[in-house]
Amino acid sequence: MTAILAADAAGYSRLMAIDDRATVAALDAARAVFRAQIEANQGQVIDMAGDSVLATFESASGAVTAALSIQQRLAADRPEVNGLPL
Repeated sequence: MTAILAADAAGYSRLMAIDDRATVAALDAARAVFRAQIEANQGQVIDMAGDSVLATFESASGAVTAALSIQQRLAADRPEVNGLPL
């Protein structure tokens, strides 16, 4: 059994149009959180193309724990572009 975690940045195209450099920097910060939490919960990042993340886990509980941790960490230190959340 394999569990899949898929995520996408909301409003990415709009934010790129506003400030592409700040958007890429915020996306890089968010990706670091994703990578750390995926690996901490025995997951494997498959791809981080564009503004998306795709990861697999050997258990559903690992995927759910990673997803919840990612949400909590991003909410606590949410990357922003010109005052707009990523």
